[in-house]
Amino acid sequence: MSPRLVTTVVELREALEPWRGAPIAMVPTMGALHDGHLSLVAEAASHAPRTLVSIFVNPTQFAPHEDFAAYPRSLESDMAKLAGKTDIVFAPNAAEMYRPGFATTVTVGGPALGLESDFRPHFFAGVATVVAKLLLAARPDLAVFGEKDYQQLLVVKQMAADLDLPVRIMGAPTLREVDGLAMSSRNSYLGAEQRRVAAKLNLILKDVVAWARSGDLRAAEQRGAKALLDAGFDSVDYVAIRDAETLAVIETLDRPARVLAAARLGGIRLIDNMPIA
Repeated sequence: MSPRLVTTVVELREALEPWRGAPIAMVPTMGALHDGHLSLVAEAASHAPRTLVSIFVNPTQFAPHEDFAAYPRSLESDMAKLAGKTDIVFAPNAAEMYRPGFATTVTVGGPALGLESDFRPHFFAGVATVVAKLLLAARPDLAVFGEKDYQQLLVVKQMAADLDLPVRIMGAPTLREVDGLAMSSRNSYLGAEQRRVAAKLNLILKDVVAWARSGDLRAAEQRGAKALLDAGFDSVDYVAIRDAETLAVIETLDRPARVLAAARLGGIRLIDNMPIA
């Protein structure tokens, strides 16, 4: 059965009201859904009898030179993929989310500092603002985010805790293609040769994990960045080994850690991460 499509906050709250009292789980997305997104929906459904998926390409997290206009939009296809998997799809337009005169922004420090912020300084203010609005619109008990966007996951957790939002933020494992490439809507932009190179990202991150366990963390980062360039990536924004809970810089593996990377192929930017136990 197809999920119910709602497009306004008022309509969303009216649709959810009869279900209050039992857990409601939410999966915020920007659409162009793939199996990775559907795994998040399945995770949400395993924790709550009622679920909703939001689909909104958020303009405030894109810089003027980024791919907002070109970002894939496929609501009809997304609705078909969600048939039988969720109860409600909330798909507002920009005018609904940012009404005339909108003048409030949520900013986040802590895990938002560095890494993505060094290359996309606008990004997390846009993410934190729209996620706060989506969570306040739906008031779910649980919201599921993918670990592929690991820094974003920690930023959302920090934001929800700091603002005392009554929602549990849960991370779900990254779903990967057969060759290990993390599933992403932007993978559709890759040409055949770019796709072959992209598949090496996760393999090199595995190497970085091994290098980190056996030696100097900064040297492991540098070896990882060089390996990505040698593999055919055009440029590397970062390869970084950080505290898994705070993303603070660490010098030794005396606590759970994560290696995070961002690299570019032509105009396509790929990110990935892996735990270091």
